Amino acid sequence: MAYQTVDPYTNKLVKTYPAATDADLEDALAQGHRVYTDWRRQAPAARGPILHKVAQLLREKKHDYAAIMTRDMGKLIGEAEAEVELCATIADYFADHGEAFMAPQPLTSSHGKAYYIRQATGVLVAVEPWNFPFYQVMRVFAPNFMVGNPMILKHASNTPGSAAAFEDMVREAGAPEGAFKNLFLSYDQVSQAIADPRVSGVALTGSERGGASVAQEAGKQLKKSSMELGGTDVFIALEDADWDAVYQAAPNARLRNVGQVCTSSKRFIIPASHYDEFVAQLAAAFKTYQPGDPMDPATTLAPMNSERAKEKVQSQIDEAIAHGAHVAYGNQPIDLPGAFIQPTILTDIDKQNPLFSQEIFGPVAEVFKVTNDDEAIALANDSRYGLGSVVYSQDPAHADAIARRIETGMTTINAPFITSPELPFGGVKNSGYGREMDEIGFATFTNEHMILNTSVK
Repeated sequence: MAYQTVDPYTNKLVKTYPAATDADLEDALAQGHRVYTDWRRQAPAARGPILHKVAQLLREKKHDYAAIMTRDMGKLIGEAEAEVELCATIADYFADHGEAFMAPQPLTSSHGKAYYIRQATGVLVAVEPWNFPFYQVMRVFAPNFMVGNPMILKHASNTPGSAAAFEDMVREAGAPEGAFKNLFLSYDQVSQAIADPRVSGVALTGSERGGASVAQEAGKQLKKSSMELGGTDVFIALEDADWDAVYQAAPNARLRNVGQVCTSSKRFIIPASHYDEFVAQLAAAFKTYQPGDPMDPATTLAPMNSERAKEKVQSQIDEAIAHGAHVAYGNQPIDLPGAFIQPTILTDIDKQNPLFSQEIFGPVAEVFKVTNDDEAIALANDSRYGLGSVVYSQDPAHADAIARRIETGMTTINAPFITSPELPFGGVKNSGYGREMDEIGFATFTNEHMILNTSVK
């Protein structure tokens, strides 16, 4: 695969990056293993200042890093700057809490004094996607840096500028050589890395197909893995919702990052009594989004990350319509050179429609009509995915009861999906397994080492 930046707004090639050699991979593995061995003798508190420095650099160079992401994959410059700030928050969080997360935890035993400690396990391989070029990397890097697990990054082939900038930032912050290494690897080289005894695990965010392939490689080597593989997240508005809040939140819940978000609301489940008004309100909001140069703060609709992505989303729209879906708004061409898709609303999607069981990774909202809570839950859970969900209700007990019945890894009540370092991130079903963020994610690639001293009661 070619690692290159092609500006999604101009469709022009910006830069091509050289592929990593097998010798590059061996150097990274050797350096990473040396760092791991050194860190085993070092308290995690010693790494905290470096991670705080990463956060400082992110804030000092926010616009520069954001511009690199926007040039790589086309997101709005304001959204890119918000992503950089989120990454700084994650770095500070794990720098502040990593030592406590690794503190000995007492165990009650009749056999003596028992406790367990979390310890590093070795070099990790992270296979990360293009849609959040810094955030997806930071979710794995920050906790494992504090744990003491060095990391080799294989980033998406269309975001090499972001990958290189992240590595430069970590080095500038004072991390030892080998603590974080970006390599422009082939998938065969990823398999080589996973098989290497110096590698203890692999984290992947991406497609089901990619996740299944990498998980298979990890399984063959009996290596730990974590997978975040996308979703068809629901936005359930109950009869007792604050409908003004629903109408305000719904557009951005779908169109943030031009819909290229695993946890964006893709299926809107609406009571029959509010259905027509909801569709009208959503269409009116979608109409206000203005396509243009994503570097211009006045632009509100970015291009898709590539022409290939645009073609895939358009083919899904066309196929859905061919199988009976109704276009309530959108699906018109945008007369600009970039990879633009007009925000689109599809209704009347039945179970025979191919889109019913697919994730559509673009600015397309699917709206469904239901008559009661049970019907809403049945529809929400009728998916092979289970990543996130959103519930709107003015009755806290009602909202909580509905949230508990949804088969997802995460649910946000009365707000579009929120990500923050103290909140565990991950899904169930074909959305993957394992968690990132919070103490749960911190422990994903640790050894919970039990120690029992029978001489001490």
